[in-house]
Amino acid sequence: MTVPLLKIGAVLSTMAMVTNWMSQTLPSLVGLNGTAVSRAGTSEKITLFQSPDEGWQVYTSAQAPDGKCLCTAVIPVQGTCSRDLRSHQLRQLMEKVQNISQSMEVLDLRTYRDLQYVRNTESLMKGLDSRLKVAAESQKSLNAKSFQELKDKMTELLPLLPVLDQYKSDTRLIVHLKEEVRNLSGSLLAIQEEMGAYDYEELQQRVLMLEARLHACMQKLGCGKLTGVSNPITIRASGSRFGSWMTDTMTPSADSREMGRVRLSWEPVLMGVGAPFWPGTPNLSLLQVWYMDGYYKGRRVLEFRTLNDFVTGQNFVQHLLPHPWAGTGHVVFNGSLYYNKYQSNIAVKYHFRSRSVLVQRSLAGAGYNNTFPYSWGGFSDIDFMVDESGLWAVYTTNQNAGNIVVSRVDPQTLEVLHSWDTGYPKRSAGESFMICGTLYVTNSHLAGAKIYFAYYTNTSSYEYTDIPFHNQYSHISMLDYNPRERVLYTWNNGHQVIYNVTLFHVIKTSGEL
Repeated sequence: MTVPLLKIGAVLSTMAMVTNWMSQTLPSLVGLNGTAVSRAGTSEKITLFQSPDEGWQVYTSAQAPDGKCLCTAVIPVQGTCSRDLRSHQLRQLMEKVQNISQSMEVLDLRTYRDLQYVRNTESLMKGLDSRLKVAAESQKSLNAKSFQELKDKMTELLPLLPVLDQYKSDTRLIVHLKEEVRNLSGSLLAIQEEMGAYDYEELQQRVLMLEARLHACMQKLGCGKLTGVSNPITIRASGSRFGSWMTDTMTPSADSREMGRVRLSWEPVLMGVGAPFWPGTPNLSLLQVWYMDGYYKGRRVLEFRTLNDFVTGQNFVQHLLPHPWAGTGHVVFNGSLYYNKYQSNIAVKYHFRSRSVLVQRSLAGAGYNNTFPYSWGGFSDIDFMVDESGLWAVYTTNQNAGNIVVSRVDPQTLEVLHSWDTGYPKRSAGESFMICGTLYVTNSHLAGAKIYFAYYTNTSSYEYTDIPFHNQYSHISMLDYNPRERVLYTWNNGHQVIYNVTLFHVIKTSGEL
């Protein structure tokens, strides 16, 4: 009698565990726990699945000053998912699973309680069984006292009757739940067959076609105006408070790995705090990284094979520069490092593959040794940077009263090709970077900074801006734009950080994509 009851309890407990697993796991199996990815502080958003009331959208928006048409994509229209029959069916299944799970929890609790009672009465039942056997074998031994003892033991066991009745009811409920589970399995199988209508090869072809169209659209993007900066993406925390890190702003032609041909990847590359890079940019996990800790007298440059290696601090080679550097305004362009030689206004071009200095040249009149640094100091008098149009040097001279000078520099000879006086005092700038021939300046290197000033070299004009810039670790000592990846690299108080940027683009179309 007790053994069947124990078996029922074990079955109920097991079924409760199974349905609890189903209620936790089913959403991920059928895709109801979707992910929403958005760019904070930008006008771009990628939504994989948000809520039953929202559709799937991918869009980018901008407005050209001359009224030209710009690309906008919405895939599909809002509300489509809420009307999707498959989504409605999945929600119904989830409600059924939740009801079954709740029923199982009640059964499990009741079974546990009743089994405890059965265990407590088990000794009474054995004693009663023994007395009954003795009475059956010898009725003479059944005197008044013994008969009364049997009645008392029977009275103690009377509460067991409603427990057994409850088990009968639970048995009927179990049969009903088993039927529900069977129906759920059939429904899930049907949904799986419907969702798997496309085989892997066909899906792969669709993805490749979409990537090709995206690549074609990206190739038509001209230079743009900065309109927003994302929240920071922390890649790694290492080194001292000051330093610089970077990837090549242009693929070296002699690079055997042909990094420039890396196809566009739709897979998010998760780093540091887990924020993804966006579709349409190269897979950054494959890029080489150069790392230079400190802001003066340094000569040691670490070259990591990939960004993943940089995150883990593995697989690197060391370059020992023949001349120490000053500041953190270094840049890697086409396989060479451009930096400011310590205690001078000399620009140095160091080639990594040959491990040699190819050229060095003085920037006439440029201040050095903290004569005209950024607001944080650190010998940041001369700042090299690269944008879509080539190599630049940002510095200042006595002749222009400490205002920022922007100079186009020949990357082969380091000769200054043209210069612009921005009129912005360099000591009041936190950091600066170039995008599409425009110099953007932050008003501080500390928390609360924003992108405050923009100077346009194509028109020799400027404007004051108000672009939010989240300085997470409160002390930026390096800030550079990489046109190849369209992201900002920063060194922020011993943290290596990346920002995505939103650019105002004019789409130059010549037919259908």
